[in-house]
Amino acid sequence: MHITHLSLQDFRSYKVLELPLKTKQSIFIGENGEGKTNIIEAIMYLSLLSSHRVSQDVPLIKLGAEQAYIRAKVLQDDRTQLIELEINSNKANRAKINQNPVRSQKEILGITQAIAFSPEDLDLVRGDPSERRAFIDQLLIQRSPRMSGVITDYERALKQRNSLLKSRAPIQTLEPWDGHLIKFGSELIASRIELIALLKPYFINAYKNLAEKKPAGINYKSNTENLSNNRDSNQILLKAKLIEVRDQERERGITLAGPHRDDVLLSLGDHQVKGYASHGESWSIALALRLASFQLLKEEGNKPILILDDVFSELDERRREKLVQLAEEAEQTFITVAVESDLPKNLNGVRYLVKSGTIEKL
Repeated sequence: MHITHLSLQDFRSYKVLELPLKTKQSIFIGENGEGKTNIIEAIMYLSLLSSHRVSQDVPLIKLGAEQAYIRAKVLQDDRTQLIELEINSNKANRAKINQNPVRSQKEILGITQAIAFSPEDLDLVRGDPSERRAFIDQLLIQRSPRMSGVITDYERALKQRNSLLKSRAPIQTLEPWDGHLIKFGSELIASRIELIALLKPYFINAYKNLAEKKPAGINYKSNTENLSNNRDSNQILLKAKLIEVRDQERERGITLAGPHRDDVLLSLGDHQVKGYASHGESWSIALALRLASFQLLKEEGNKPILILDDVFSELDERRREKLVQLAEEAEQTFITVAVESDLPKNLNGVRYLVKSGTIEKL
């Protein structure tokens, strides 16, 4: 997978950007706030249909503009596709594939796959469970784009159900939304558990290869017991759990069971990583999660784009070397740094200077 051309219009700091990308590795050098991470954000948006930096689309649209546009030519197995995405602040986004409008922007999911490693990934280790749920769900969507619809349907049912609980609506009004919550929640849980089982050996190996001594682990945690990758049995278990907590839910006005309450447990030896791991170990765990994600997609026959966003200055020599090796394996890599001296000496690629929303090839 290779983006051969990226176009931005009214996206973040860029009024207009036309960026041909013919090389394997592209390195963007610029001080903070000059616009280098905006390029990364655009690529990740094409992969996930959401920003990895903000939860709303409004900040993506340049001040004074009504829409932002991302266009990319993507080469995959000798076939080039043109993806076009219109991002709107007050109406649904629109998309085109090869200049043909598609019914939903979700139809472009899967055309571009990208794995990004950034300083914010420490939140995967130290942050709250929502960070880890987002990590696993984003990887789910990259592997199986249809899961985006399942997650959207679950979140819609959850929002409606919470609204009814808060208003203390009659119990019979909850029943249809219970059904939706159970159906989509059970599928999401099963898919998460299945993905973690697939990811686990890659994660353990990636952490071990970072020369860390303690064995790492990753597991799924839920307040509903005995969940598995079987959707049907999950439905029975989740339905029983909702009945069990019904009185508590009505008292508190929120849904107390379901995948929105679950977590991805990361461990070192016999200890949970959060609150136990050192700063260096936390970096290694975060890096191992991204390395494992990349390797899993690659082993499944995909060729994901690798993105290293301002991370070299944060890592020691050993971890920097692992990223350089990974960059060599990837079909295409995007790298950002604040200063050129942050780059490892053995890292090759075309270098660009990013300044005030403009890009100049060095």
